[in-house]
Amino acid sequence: MSIALIASEGTIANRQPQVDSPLAIRGLTVSYGQKPAVFSVDMTVQPGAMTAVIGPNGAGKSTLLKAALGIVKPLSGQVQVFGAPLDRQRARIAYVPQRASIDWDFPTRVIDVVLMGLYRQLGLLGRVRAVHRARALECLDRVGMRDFAERQIGQLSGGQQQRVFLARALAQDADLYLLDEPFAGVDAATEKAIIGVLKSLRAEGRTVVVVHHDLATVRDYFDNVFLINTSKVAEGPVATTFTAETLQATYGGRLATAQVDQLAAAALA
Repeated sequence: MSIALIASEGTIANRQPQVDSPLAIRGLTVSYGQKPAVFSVDMTVQPGAMTAVIGPNGAGKSTLLKAALGIVKPLSGQVQVFGAPLDRQRARIAYVPQRASIDWDFPTRVIDVVLMGLYRQLGLLGRVRAVHRARALECLDRVGMRDFAERQIGQLSGGQQQRVFLARALAQDADLYLLDEPFAGVDAATEKAIIGVLKSLRAEGRTVVVVHHDLATVRDYFDNVFLINTSKVAEGPVATTFTAETLQATYGGRLATAQVDQLAAAALA
C-alpha cells in the first residue's frame, strides 16, 4: 500500500482543526520518495504562547513547518491558520528559515533585507518611503542591529545575520511567527537577544513556534513543547509534557538514560 493511500485512509473527517488555534494541523503527511518525512501529524498551537518543536535530526521538524507554510507540498492533511485556510491568512504569518538555507553572497544591504518584510505595504513598484525606512530601522534597533543598516549582509557574522532576518520578520508585524533553528550556530549574545525579542512578542499576544535543538534551554525558553520523530510523540505544556518518558520515546537510544532523566528533572524543577 502506498504512503499516500495509507495517509489518506479514514483520515481527517473526524480530525478537524481547532478554529481558535493560530496554527492547526490535521493528518499532515509529507514524503520525499517512498519514505515519509512527516507522517499523519496533528498539531494544535496554543495562542499567545511560545512552542518548541523538538526531535532528533531527520525527525521532520523543518519539514513540518515548511509543509504548514505551503513551501513543500504534503501528500495529505489540512492546515488552518486562525481558523481559515493558509492562503487567506499569509499576511498574519512571519517565517524565519534556517540560516544555512540562505545565499549570503547576494549583494544587498542590511536595511534592504529588512525592507523585504514590508513587501505587502510597498506594493509591486517597491517604492520605499520615509515611513518604511523608519519602520525597518525600528526593527533593526529591536534586535540590536541598527548601526549595521548600511552594511552588506554578507559581511556580517552568523549571529548578526540571524538577527537581521528576525528584524525582517518583525517588520511584517505578524500574529504568528515560525522560526526554524534560530539559535543554531549563533553566539551567546545573539541567543540572548533573540530569545528576548521572542518573549517580547509573546508579551504582546503574538504566537511563536520555534524548531529547537537545545534540550537544556526548553524549560527556560518555552511554554509548550511538540515532540516529533516523523510522527507526533507528544504535545502540551513543558511542565507536563517534557518528561523522561516522552524524551525517551522521541529520541530512543540517541540520548543516554542519565541525560534524559537530567533534562526531564530540570524541566520539572
